[in-house]
Amino acid sequence: MQSAVDVKGQTAAVEVKRARKRKGTWQLHAMLLPALIIVFIFQYIPMFGLVMAFQDYEPWLGFLHSPWVGLEHFKTMFEYEDARQVIWNTLVISTLKIIFNLGVPLAFALLLNEVYVMKFKRTVQTIVYLPHFLSWVILGGILIDMLSPEGGIVNRFLSIFGIQPIFFLGDNDWFRTVVVVTDVWKECGFNTIVFLAALTSINPSLYEAAIVDGANRWQQTFYITLPSMLPIIIVVGTLSLGNILNAGFDQILNLYNPLVYKTGDIIDTYVYRVGLLNGDFSYATAVGLFKSVISFILVVTGYRLAYKYANYKIF
Repeated sequence: MQSAVDVKGQTAAVEVKRARKRKGTWQLHAMLLPALIIVFIFQYIPMFGLVMAFQDYEPWLGFLHSPWVGLEHFKTMFEYEDARQVIWNTLVISTLKIIFNLGVPLAFALLLNEVYVMKFKRTVQTIVYLPHFLSWVILGGILIDMLSPEGGIVNRFLSIFGIQPIFFLGDNDWFRTVVVVTDVWKECGFNTIVFLAALTSINPSLYEAAIVDGANRWQQTFYITLPSMLPIIIVVGTLSLGNILNAGFDQILNLYNPLVYKTGDIIDTYVYRVGLLNGDFSYATAVGLFKSVISFILVVTGYRLAYKYANYKIF
């Protein structure tokens, strides 16, 4: 058994090594300082503005002199029919996006993995991945032209089969479908790469053993590929819970219009319209704070589930 003196000596030696390591890497820590200052200025200082959610804020009175109203704006949020509809729209659109942005890339990755001509495989992968790098400002303009009921390429194609022009971006029955389909089209390539990377980590000897046992390609997929990919599927799915109230501000803002507020207006666009355009800063802040709190809870829940079922953790 080691004596107390030996233990103290080892502890002191470890502390000396740590001190030398910190002394030798202080330049690297100093390089982080500008980034930390920027994050503090633009991410943490603005959080003091959340006090507006509990005030009847007036810009000329400021934070200190605006009257305090407590939880009045939060009560109003659940009394307004528009606010309840916005929350419902956000949940529906974001849930559909999560489901299809998980299922479609997974299926596409499995199909693409069966292609053995590498040049063709890489070409297809690049083409599918390309929309991810385009902003919704650009894609929004393209989609508005393509889906226009007057001369849009999609309606021109439908007219060949005798179908009357459809106002995709002005019809409440079609708008959510357009939002989900275009989002999946844009992000499918990025998510496919995640699943393709997971496919490369599967032990090839499992497939060799399955072939010896007489398993066909479908049986190999159901009994080897999918079970082996289950951890990454769980991770991607659970981490997506944190975005269930983020239905895509950029996309909706560039595609929607007053005709589709009933099915297309989400929390972020509602806050933008009420807070910045109508000047109701306190109410908009209350709605945004409500969304942030729920999103934080879902993010924590998602990480807990990912750690429990897939042994995934950040820290």
